Amino acid sequence: MSTEPIVIDGASVVTLDRQRREFTGHVVAEGNRIAAVGEGPAPAYDGARVIDGRGCLVTPGFVNTHQHLYQWVTRGLAADATLFGWLTTLYPVWAGIDDESVHVAAQAALAQLARTGCTTAADHHYVFPQDGKDLLEAEIRAAAEVGLRFHPARGSMDLSKKDGGLPPDSVVEDRDEILAATEAAIDRWHDPSPGSMLQIVVAPCSPFSVTGDLMRDAAVLARRKGVRLHTHLAETTDESDWCRENHGCTPLEYAAQLGWTGPDVWFAHGIHFDDAEIKQLGQTGTGIAHCPSSNARLGAGIARAADLRAAGSPVGLGVDGAASNEAGSLVEEIRHALLFARARGGPQALDVRAALEMATLDGARILGREDEIGSLEVGKLADLAVWRLDTLDHAGISDPVAALVLGTPPPLELLLVNGRPVVEHDTVLTVDESALAAQVTKTQQALVAKAR
Repeated sequence: MSTEPIVIDGASVVTLDRQRREFTGHVVAEGNRIAAVGEGPAPAYDGARVIDGRGCLVTPGFVNTHQHLYQWVTRGLAADATLFGWLTTLYPVWAGIDDESVHVAAQAALAQLARTGCTTAADHHYVFPQDGKDLLEAEIRAAAEVGLRFHPARGSMDLSKKDGGLPPDSVVEDRDEILAATEAAIDRWHDPSPGSMLQIVVAPCSPFSVTGDLMRDAAVLARRKGVRLHTHLAETTDESDWCRENHGCTPLEYAAQLGWTGPDVWFAHGIHFDDAEIKQLGQTGTGIAHCPSSNARLGAGIARAADLRAAGSPVGLGVDGAASNEAGSLVEEIRHALLFARARGGPQALDVRAALEMATLDGARILGREDEIGSLEVGKLADLAVWRLDTLDHAGISDPVAALVLGTPPPLELLLVNGRPVVEHDTVLTVDESALAAQVTKTQQALVAKAR
């Protein structure tokens, strides 16, 4: 954490507070909290580091609500496959991951998130090969090294190919072992205290890779321990067909029967919901991690993000696994969410500020952190991004929010997480990007060779 106050002065500021104030002014971070936000010049702070914010936009840090960090070292494979074909191609490769490969992948994916404005990341890790060692610990260590606020979801699969699921036997676990390992992860890692940098989520993978018994027991465990629930749902028509064939209902009906709706639950993707289901999600406060780039990469469809938000469901953004979204850029997801919503629902389906809210306030609400992150307000955690908008790509766009959301990703002048600089001048401070890139290449080549 930075010991000196950091004063950002003369910038455009979009607070996303209750009044949705926007102005030219200042933001001050002192310790790990925001000490001042306001119009005009900043007050004087002894020993402060002052950053000239002219030409910049200050936003709350972005919240990534769904990713698979380990996939960073398996990018570019099965580039033209459907979801089920993509999974069956990649499962044998993922069966070879271990703590070292997951650590490299997580460092790289989290560094990329940081470079694209992300201060809080939720990861869904569900592949645990028997000889892979402690994979959850590997990514938790990576998050601490990069410096992001982290919500790892302890995923699981207990329905293998021989039992009617998709994953191979080598990557599934026994239900009792899963529940014990998940509870142990909560006891070891989960920090519910104010300002927490690490909170655990319970996250069986998906209806086609997990038994109903595990889904039900996982929900009971999460609520007993006071943590949140996450899984994939309604991502493809193949999944809908599978649920009807195997359970006689839609994916959401199946999940609801097992206790998987409510404000402590969020689903990844949520593309194939009908009107009644969207109403149900809104009434129960169940969240959605909208992953527009991954959904487009796999041809899965376009989630009804605007309809879900209108119904009352919090809709955050996620980059999803890097094997289905090789960019891994959270700022790009804002633009894609807006464009895809308009492609589906017309020119006023989603405005630029609503798209920014999805990346900030809605994501914070999904993770239960809306009182601490998601807006720039005195007393909230000092998680913020400073975007440079005076370069050729954005100069002349008078509305800075429109410049950020509709333009190409701008240079990131500064990223603070918990008051600590993690990115400056578009460079990650906490890892050696060049050395890490070489490690990623070496790890990817080894995994692919092992699967042959």
